[in-house]
Amino acid sequence: MASSALLVMDVQRDVVAMIGGGSGYLPRLRGAIDGARAAGIPVIYVVMGLRPGDPEVSPRNRVMTNVVRAGLFIEGVPGTEIHDDVAPQQGDVVVTKRRGSAFSGSDLDLVLRARDIDSLVLTGIATSAVVLSTLWHAIDLDFGLTVLADACLDPDPEVHMMLTEKLFPQWADVVTVEDWLKALAQQ
Repeated sequence: MASSALLVMDVQRDVVAMIGGGSGYLPRLRGAIDGARAAGIPVIYVVMGLRPGDPEVSPRNRVMTNVVRAGLFIEGVPGTEIHDDVAPQQGDVVVTKRRGSAFSGSDLDLVLRARDIDSLVLTGIATSAVVLSTLWHAIDLDFGLTVLADACLDPDPEVHMMLTEKLFPQWADVVTVEDWLKALAQQ
């Protein structure tokens, strides 16, 4: 696991407020973050951030246009900040992305390559958005992948279940936070 990083994606105040942190999501995610730190695994936060005036948003992109209309993800706005319950600590890297995938419009790949990281542990909100997009992108970049199923959250529980139980296992190890922490403790 020395070449792994834990990605905490889009766990921003407005996103948590919209979807909710129900069923103990934030404490479970906090446990994964604390476990990664204890094991010496870098924690990298990924946030969606759009510049004021949205110069990176094309009117042809329906998803991003809806995000702008909703007033979400504007850099410098308090709702765009990482949720306090899982806030970064000194030394954690925060990467700003401009699209769905953690790699899109960000310097994530550069950060990972500079640290010789070749395996990613994915967490975040929403399973059907940032987690799915990042997983696909990471596959194409030849990263090893683990998805912490219960450290991902989606507004549609059925979609979350379909992705984590049927689709993601084809390309990644899909485990619970508890099982991942147990595996870390055994190393």
